[in-house]
Amino acid sequence: MGLFFTCDQFLMLMALITVCTLSGIKQAILILYCYDPLDPNGNITVTFDINQWIPEGYLARVTLQNYYQYRHVDKPGWTLGWTWANEEIILSMSGAFATKQGNCSSFKSQTTPHSCEKSPAVADLMPDALAETRTDDCCHGGLLSAWAIKPSESFSSFEMTIGNLGTNPKVQAPINLTLMAPGPGYTCSSIEEADPTAYSDNGGKRQLQAYRTWKSTCTYSSFVANQAPVCCVSLSTFYNPKITFCPDCSCGCREADKNTVSCIREGYDDPGSDSFDNQDIVQCTDHMCPVRIHWHVMKNYFTHWKVKLTISNYNYKRNYTNWNVLIQHPGFSQSTTAYSFNSTMLPSFGLSDEVALFWGIEYYNEELSSADKDEPGAVSTQILLRKDLDSFTLGNGWALPRRVYFNGENCQMPLPDTFPMLPNDCSSLKPTNPVFLLFIYLTFKTFDIWLS
Repeated sequence: MGLFFTCDQFLMLMALITVCTLSGIKQAILILYCYDPLDPNGNITVTFDINQWIPEGYLARVTLQNYYQYRHVDKPGWTLGWTWANEEIILSMSGAFATKQGNCSSFKSQTTPHSCEKSPAVADLMPDALAETRTDDCCHGGLLSAWAIKPSESFSSFEMTIGNLGTNPKVQAPINLTLMAPGPGYTCSSIEEADPTAYSDNGGKRQLQAYRTWKSTCTYSSFVANQAPVCCVSLSTFYNPKITFCPDCSCGCREADKNTVSCIREGYDDPGSDSFDNQDIVQCTDHMCPVRIHWHVMKNYFTHWKVKLTISNYNYKRNYTNWNVLIQHPGFSQSTTAYSFNSTMLPSFGLSDEVALFWGIEYYNEELSSADKDEPGAVSTQILLRKDLDSFTLGNGWALPRRVYFNGENCQMPLPDTFPMLPNDCSSLKPTNPVFLLFIYLTFKTFDIWLS
């Protein structure tokens, strides 16, 4: 599997050394985008709460909470793994299931343990799971929504009964936590003791708390994921006929003949594919990205300006459900209206440019359909932005985005020297002052009355 870097990413990679925990050992490794300046507090927090002691064990509730503002967990969902510190086994589980039972032949109890694996892997149940296998806040098919989009669907929980600890157990936290969500890329910290989780009971009139609480945070890195980029950006404007296309080889290079319609994208396997062959099959293009974001500057009004944002899916096999696009641009500091997408402004965390998040409207365009033989799937909206008259300009590419993300992945931007620029004989394209237009109208109206 190849590595794909832009020049900026390579420089950042050379400059950034992050200490992360892998297999319980702290290793100094180079990680690209382990820290995201647009979402510095983003992570998935895994919490283990011991809520009841039983003979030779305990009852625990495990919660995954997605604190990423715009990165969600898509199909086929998360898989959580760990290694037991002692000889624990999972006697029973609700709200999720261990993918392997393991060797339970040494346990002669009437009820067979749910899993005797030393390092179990646990996956979520589907929404149609039977009532007797469910627990509160479970069974989302492994999906976790982004915190800024659907916070009520950004977490999932399951319960498990742990045994085989002996009559005088020394209860220890699991070690070596791993998270596939759904593919690789997440690095989890060691599981540490934390303040006991408090929760309400009796309609909120009584507060309870867990006996013990352990926590770990998992952060995503595209470098650890080791996959090709998934998106690129193209640009156009009303004042220049030139279209700035996605850079060639943005997401891999086209090796097929120019007449070939479909290509297998190198450096990426689709974990969400239901097919046995999970390779990414996309429309053959010079950029070879499954997703293209196009930003078109449409109009320049006296107090506002308008943009059309189009997201195109060149993937023949995959629909993107609950997609989102994040755009960094100074124009978002003013009032912004997106006509066909949901949108919200995110904290800029001290950055000079503002950050806007866009996603689909439920039952209308929340799914970005796959490409067919004739054209890619697409969703689009027009965006009306109020001008800050002190800073707005069409010169030097100011009206074009600074950074674009799709589903949390940084999209490949064209180089600035390829941006569509103003004609050489124009320093600005300012609309005519409406007061002057009114003066002209009244002058001609008066002249017309005199003639009549």
